[in-house]
Amino acid sequence: MSKYSLIVLLLVTSVSLANAEGIDRKAVVSRHNPVTYVSSAKSPVQVGNGRFAFGADITGLQTFRSFNTLSDWGWHSNPLPDGLSVEDYKPVVLETWGTRIPYILNNPECPEISDWLRWNPHRINLGRIGFVLTKADGERAEEKDLSDTRQETDLWTGIVNSHFALEGVPVSVRTACHPTMDLISIHVESPLIQSGRIGLFVDLPYSDGKSMLTSVGDFTCPEKHKSSLSSQVPGSGVITHVMDDTEYEIELHWKGNADLSRVSDAAHEYRFVTSGDDSFDVTVLFRPSSIPEMDTHEIVAESKGASGLEVEDVEKASVESWEKYWLTGAAVDLSGSSDPRWTELERRIVLSQFVLRLNETGLFPPQEAGLVNNGWYGRFHWEMIWWHGAHFLLWNRPYCVDGYLSKYSAFMEEAVSRASSEGRKGAKWPKCTGNFNREWPCEPHAALCWQQPHPIWFAEEEYRLNPSQEVLDRWADVVINTADYMADYVFWDKAGRRFVIGPPVIPVSENTKMLETMNPIFELGYWRFGLRVALDWAKRLGLPAKRVKAWKDVLRKLSDLPTEDGYYITHEGMVDMWTNYNFEHPALTGVYGWLPGDGVDVETFRRTFHHVLETWQMDRIWGWDYPMLAMAAARLGEPETAVDLLCTTAHKFNFDAHGLADMYPFPYFPANGGLLTAVAMMCAGWDGLPKGVAGSVVESPGFPKDGSWVVRYEGFNKMM
Repeated sequence: MSKYSLIVLLLVTSVSLANAEGIDRKAVVSRHNPVTYVSSAKSPVQVGNGRFAFGADITGLQTFRSFNTLSDWGWHSNPLPDGLSVEDYKPVVLETWGTRIPYILNNPECPEISDWLRWNPHRINLGRIGFVLTKADGERAEEKDLSDTRQETDLWTGIVNSHFALEGVPVSVRTACHPTMDLISIHVESPLIQSGRIGLFVDLPYSDGKSMLTSVGDFTCPEKHKSSLSSQVPGSGVITHVMDDTEYEIELHWKGNADLSRVSDAAHEYRFVTSGDDSFDVTVLFRPSSIPEMDTHEIVAESKGASGLEVEDVEKASVESWEKYWLTGAAVDLSGSSDPRWTELERRIVLSQFVLRLNETGLFPPQEAGLVNNGWYGRFHWEMIWWHGAHFLLWNRPYCVDGYLSKYSAFMEEAVSRASSEGRKGAKWPKCTGNFNREWPCEPHAALCWQQPHPIWFAEEEYRLNPSQEVLDRWADVVINTADYMADYVFWDKAGRRFVIGPPVIPVSENTKMLETMNPIFELGYWRFGLRVALDWAKRLGLPAKRVKAWKDVLRKLSDLPTEDGYYITHEGMVDMWTNYNFEHPALTGVYGWLPGDGVDVETFRRTFHHVLETWQMDRIWGWDYPMLAMAAARLGEPETAVDLLCTTAHKFNFDAHGLADMYPFPYFPANGGLLTAVAMMCAGWDGLPKGVAGSVVESPGFPKDGSWVVRYEGFNKMM
């Protein structure tokens, strides 16, 4: 944890409360402990630490459901096509505004390497761990053979408690994850142990290189990969798994009379069998041996102390880590409300905090599905980093994003080279990449640009939290290079004597043609915001006026936000938007709500916002669109609408028993992140909020003031 994070953690405890008394945080959290009675076909219960997670079925392990064990470091690439290298890919050159610029598009002149780059590298399932349950007749038990199933996640401690019976014999399981090591602990109690009717299996798949599936990995091709078992000391074993250039280890430790062995040389399944007691403990550590193009030294070093850890140690560490999380940062208590929807909204808020900390506080920006499964091959999207991570700053938990926000600096060299390849200054942040910082050839990936101002937003929000030289130093190069690219990205329209965005450009909605789209509204608004804030940073950093002249020129001469018939529209020149393009992200509502409204006429926006609510195809939008709309409603002073949007049960803004946003791709964590961002704004307010009676600050301005909502909150930061 950085020095900055420690400072913020100390400051959080002294943040003024919106109430005379503090919130009973444990009561708020614990009343929403998920309790389930059957395995879900797609939604696992999880234990994890933000960079590693283990998904389980109703047994507390992966006994009947092939859920995933995913990490930030577990990546694999299939061998390249014969005779080809990554360097054989050639960008596609497009000419616009008299300029020839190479773009990372699917190139028909080199189709094989273009396709290989699309799905390599991909995140891997590190292995399936489940129970071997045997019935009295010697047959392997199936899930239908279980009775009295009940599973509860203790949100306050991060520990999963599972209970079931096999032929009337009870089994109790506790599953936990260590907060700093990629290690799970398993504690089992059952009379079945004495008769040898319960054990564990570890099964290792080859990478299937697929996307959008509940289960990751191919367990049917043992000939494509290798594994071996070695014993270090009694009560332990190490399984080494090799897939092409990817190699990692699974280290198991246990107490008591037990044996770990390979099922057969023709498979990569290992069995752990124990007998003689009514309980057994196992710890399972995952660590990289060799991952191509990634430094894993720190992860391996952290795992050194794992051999001495017992289940009690892991559970104790889990309790301390989760308690620290819940007791720092912001909190909300809605229990005093009379609106019956308060329970569900508070449940969504609590569970979103849990699943996002568990899935999205690791080494790299999160992918859409976190560590549940492989959306988009497990790669993260730079343009979605805002929806995944902005709430952590507004909820006063910046230490949760320290790891992946640092990748702006770590990936700077390639970002500068990427901009230079286009003949532009500064640093270009791509849409979609992985830990290898390599792009995936694709039209939306090549022409999307709304990810560019994100680092300026994060830098400014961190500076508001801690206005120090340390923050300025950490973000200076990122802000400067980002603004340089933004200023050089636009084209000069001589006829209109203005700067324009695109073509080629693909807007947030990704539903227009890239060579026919110009001046998308959200991008124009975000460009205005980004360059304005960058100029504030230039003053703080003491940059000379000459150095930032281009930023000022672009900001002053940037095109106005596009309108038609008294409404804002998605992009300039769009025809029949309200009938032919009223689907996908209604990003035109993001310029005032999510953003503070640079260049916005509020009354035009108000008309536009209500027209969107009346005409948009809401069954064809995405999970984070509801929070975006809620933030717009709040900033417009329409809190009833804001709350309605966050309480909707629309199929793309619904949260299952585990708190996972239930839409395709499943799960969709930007919906969880957007919810928490909107709640922070609706509680703490935003810059420029009008004062209340006698000049007092309006509390929870995004919630109705008719008495139906009683919102107790503490520890938030104000939205810009």
